[in-house]
Amino acid sequence: MGKWSPRQFLSNRQQQSYVISLGAFCAGLLVVALACVLMLITIRGLDYFWPRPVQSIQFELPDGTAKQVYAQINERHINSAVESGSEPAFVFRYSDSQHPYGRSLLVEAHAVEVISEAQQAADILLHNGTRVFSEPLSIRLPEGQSGELAKYEEVRDTVTAIREQIETVRKERLASVHRELASLDLRQVEKDAPARLRLYADFERWQQEVLRLEAQLADYQLVTRFNNGREFLIPLDDIDRLSYPGQLDWFGKLGIVGAGVVAFLTDAPKQANTAGGVFPALFGTVLMIFVMTILVTPFGVLAAVYLHEYAPDNHLTSVIRICVSNMAGVPSIVYGVFGLGFFVYLVGGNIDELFFSDALPAPTMGTPGVFWASLTMAILTLPVVIVATEEGLRRVPEGLKSGSYALGATKFETIWHTVLPMASPGIMTGVILAIARAAGEVAPLMLVGAVKFAPNLPFDGEFPYLHLDRQFMHLGVLIYDGAFHSQTDVRSASLMFASCLLLLVVVFVLNVLAVILRRRLRKRYLRGY
Repeated sequence: MGKWSPRQFLSNRQQQSYVISLGAFCAGLLVVALACVLMLITIRGLDYFWPRPVQSIQFELPDGTAKQVYAQINERHINSAVESGSEPAFVFRYSDSQHPYGRSLLVEAHAVEVISEAQQAADILLHNGTRVFSEPLSIRLPEGQSGELAKYEEVRDTVTAIREQIETVRKERLASVHRELASLDLRQVEKDAPARLRLYADFERWQQEVLRLEAQLADYQLVTRFNNGREFLIPLDDIDRLSYPGQLDWFGKLGIVGAGVVAFLTDAPKQANTAGGVFPALFGTVLMIFVMTILVTPFGVLAAVYLHEYAPDNHLTSVIRICVSNMAGVPSIVYGVFGLGFFVYLVGGNIDELFFSDALPAPTMGTPGVFWASLTMAILTLPVVIVATEEGLRRVPEGLKSGSYALGATKFETIWHTVLPMASPGIMTGVILAIARAAGEVAPLMLVGAVKFAPNLPFDGEFPYLHLDRQFMHLGVLIYDGAFHSQTDVRSASLMFASCLLLLVVVFVLNVLAVILRRRLRKRYLRGY
């Protein structure tokens, strides 16, 4: 065997230095790329909440018709057109007498004659997610009276009070009558019985009260004017928020941003998931991850304990470990097809035949829902938990187990009281990776329970309160759906990026909580090792 010369030694050291430098450069490049992506998502996501100025635009249509409208311009489209060298064009959403609730339009730059900021124009957001760009003039009150705009907040309080009265009558009075009538139906009480006739009279009386309050509510209207001089009436009960972007200072804009963030987190999607909030999707995502964690953690830990502590060290065990590792590389859509065929149709269908036969042919459990989606994601993330847990079990010192056996503990007692507490940081590592994997999956969830819009949450006030058989919304599916909508709209693309940012925040918060728990477990059980 030859000896290395100093020159060869230096050459090998230089090669190692080059490899380390190249690895550090690639790692730094990936970090910079990740930071840029996060910055892009953050900027585009926060743009959804930032108030846009309302412009007064005068332009000419291809047929020669001149139009003058209030609009909000999509500046990103203009900048991209300039950077690409193509002919500049303006993409904006405007309101006029023909399209009072907004319309998106693309106009070439040479057809635009005048663009100026309209400080007197308001951005009026309605409860259904649409926006009206117009100039508020006055408030129309009952009996044809007219009120000043300065009393807008006072009149809004009156409108809110009337709306609350209507909801109170519906929820307390009419709902009570409906329940009593249903009770009479169950007891098969005659239709002309005095009790039933009395309930009919009460229902008619409260229904007339609702109609009276709704007619009174409809008399409160906001009188606005478009840029072409025509007036338009908007019921005050339909208005969610009214603001003048051209008159706001920085503090006013931050207030609009804060209100927008709160509405984004608490409202439901509107306008085919192009406006509104994402609360159902946020709730469904967190619920699915929570149920999945409860399902995958015990099964993953049990499988890892069996492979490490009980399974014999032979070829069969090696094959099982290889299969578990290979399961992590199976495409996620395959798990979705498996969950749909096995869990939903086979298991759920048999459960319907055994326990819900009265409801057939309408399925109860034999349809996609939260539970089947969580179970499918548990199967998908099971290899991650098994591998991480088994790695944590390997780090438990053999001396501790031997000492436990020497003190008379059984194998089960040793595993339960010594091995698992020492391996708990590794178990939490697997849970963290499983949460990150499950939160970002879309394809399998679309097959086993996640939908674009679900009007009813899986959790409500009706027994049994948690309805795991219902379909649910997921942030990943919402983002996927938003990516296929027209990106010429001013706000639809920003909503998708805001949802992306929220999904990252959810994963980050869940991971931080798991990391904190893992650190506490490590300090408690691994101190001195």
